[in-house]
Amino acid sequence: MNRQLIAMSVLLSLAACSTGGHKQAGGSFDYAEADESQPLIIPEGLKTPKYSEEFYVSNQINQEGPVGKSVDIRAPSLTLPVATSSRVEPKAQQATIWFDQVLDDKNLTDFIKNAIAKQLEKDNVQEQALSSNVIESGWYDIEQISGPWLFESIEVVESMRYKYELAPKPHGRSVALTVSLVDYKSDANQKMDPIDKQRAEVAMLNEIVAQVDYQYRVYKRDQRLLRSSQQLVSLGANPEGEASYIVEMEADSLWLNMPIFFEDYGFSVTDLNETKQIYYVDFVKPDNSFWQTLWGDDVPVIEVEDASYQFVLKDLGDESTSVTIYNSQGEPLPVETLERIYPVMEPALSFRNVF
Repeated sequence: MNRQLIAMSVLLSLAACSTGGHKQAGGSFDYAEADESQPLIIPEGLKTPKYSEEFYVSNQINQEGPVGKSVDIRAPSLTLPVATSSRVEPKAQQATIWFDQVLDDKNLTDFIKNAIAKQLEKDNVQEQALSSNVIESGWYDIEQISGPWLFESIEVVESMRYKYELAPKPHGRSVALTVSLVDYKSDANQKMDPIDKQRAEVAMLNEIVAQVDYQYRVYKRDQRLLRSSQQLVSLGANPEGEASYIVEMEADSLWLNMPIFFEDYGFSVTDLNETKQIYYVDFVKPDNSFWQTLWGDDVPVIEVEDASYQFVLKDLGDESTSVTIYNSQGEPLPVETLERIYPVMEPALSFRNVF
């Protein structure tokens, strides 16, 4: 038997709950021994009072369920859709979650499979692929330390194996992941009750969901680092053939981030036209003080005249946008001016300090 020590706190808490009294309610359980009350006997000559069946509880109920101390009072485990575009079905009986497509350049099913593999690797548990969309784990062992201080020994008290089933929709942009417990054994040869089984399955599913969320964030971080090393701004022309900067970013995203650029480089927005994606700005050349220069906080200066300008964005498709700068007379800045200020504009419109 493998003896991996599980780091998952939820599974450790499961082991603790299985041995402690946290499943039981406090107080007396005398009600479990109470006999059903006998019907009221009405003496001869008196009227029988009116009875209401509204709150009547029949004795013809399931007598095989837990009663008294054997009732498990723990709240049901909940699947937590913490990953982007994950969701649960309210009435689902199994430990199941749905993922919707987030990354257009990644196959969603393969992305989830990779997250499962990462989680099993993290837990030092083996992976076995039963088919293209069904994976089983090796043994998850829960261990406890026993014996006196100088002679402590580690014993495996419970072991579990899980199955991960992926069910993609035909279009591939939605995938259901179901986790089920396929094997269990304990040192006392006890069987796992249904409630503990459901809690273990949900706990494992939540670990996978958290791993998917983590892999999303790792991917986005890598993309930001990749973008920071690329040249995202070049000289070109807008659809009207006027000299412009071409920014490798969707027009809507660039529009939302332009105020950051304006604030950092001496522009103040006086008006805007969101429909036509035009910013009307005034420019005052920043005056870097002695202290800013000394501490390295000075911002590179864009060498244009203090005046009013228009920044007009045009969507070029293919995730690129033209940025055309017009002077107060409505004339586009000549290509010579754009070339002169390019060393400052290129990193500024790349937003390298932001992404």
